[in-house]
Amino acid sequence: MKTPVSVSRLPRGPDPNSRGFDPSSPRYIALCHTTGTDAVHVEEEQRLRTELRERFLRSLILMSNKEVYFSMYERVQVQAKFGASDIDILNFQVSDLQTPLGVQKEAILRCQDIISYSFDL
Repeated sequence: MKTPVSVSRLPRGPDPNSRGFDPSSPRYIALCHTTGTDAVHVEEEQRLRTELRERFLRSLILMSNKEVYFSMYERVQVQAKFGASDIDILNFQVSDLQTPLGVQKEAILRCQDIISYSFDL
């Protein structure tokens, strides 16, 4: 018989259906910076974030199968043919990565190591 494993459960929310937290609770107020007058500011910020996210995702689509120049930390410049990104956009898959040490046929670049990237339309 296999050893049973305990399952950790998340705490229940304040409502009977456990679908969220009470907006008047101290935890919600501390984590949410919105007040009556800030609601317009938050809505505008959310709209701008949405627009920037959409632009970024469109740039990923345009980059596929193109030569992309990456500026990385320690003043390293590399060039590669962009392949794909993972769903969380934490890694880029590239081909023919040209580095100062040589060429890698296939590689994964961690996004946290990339400062900027550019490519020709």
